[in-house]
Amino acid sequence: MSRTRSRLVPAVAALATAAALLSGCSAFDGLTSSDDSGESPAATPTATETPYDSQFTRDGTFQSHIDVNGVDFVYTLYPTKSTPRTNEWYPKGNKFFSFTFQAYDLNRSLRDKYATKRKVYLDHITVSSTTKTSDGGQVQHPYQLDAVAKDVTFDPEPLTTKYGMIITSPKGAFELRNQRIRPTSLDTRGIDLLFTATVWIQDRPGSAKFYKKVIRQKVPIAIFESDKPTEVQSIPVDAN
Repeated sequence: MSRTRSRLVPAVAALATAAALLSGCSAFDGLTSSDDSGESPAATPTATETPYDSQFTRDGTFQSHIDVNGVDFVYTLYPTKSTPRTNEWYPKGNKFFSFTFQAYDLNRSLRDKYATKRKVYLDHITVSSTTKTSDGGQVQHPYQLDAVAKDVTFDPEPLTTKYGMIITSPKGAFELRNQRIRPTSLDTRGIDLLFTATVWIQDRPGSAKFYKKVIRQKVPIAIFESDKPTEVQSIPVDAN
């Protein structure tokens, strides 16, 4: 059984600790971009009514926790420095976001030896998208991803086995940066991103037995009415 719950503050602290221990690229190195060392403007408050209920738009980030047999799967999304103001995401123009996916063995404490934790491997990751319009217009798909995780993750040398790439904290995390949401029709008021991850979970620490699970998460994003395009402060060199 899975459940999504809000544990943003402790989870962020846990992720920061885990990222510091990663031997490769940090899952949270430059939360809002990989190519700009300057300060990123925060998502600014707005008096405009949000057209579509969205934690991502409201808080400038999204994080969920999905518990599967005592393993906490954490999806985290955030805007990049190219389009940091989520309350100024309009139908026209590209919008950019990054996301991470990681697993925590809840049967062990964060500082327990890694060998005592169940290993989780990410095999395949897909993301689909659908638009919500003000007048019931045609559904669009402004962002799509369908990939073998180890082939696209930000870390150029992820730890892999036949089950995929390791995502157990603190040794592994899946990360994609500067993902491009393409322009949509002017009547767009929201976009739903649906994340689907195929993972393999170790039966118990040290066991050679793994079982397969599919971890899904929907992330709503609000799109505000405007004739002008979303302002892009810089085009990421690695944008997809």
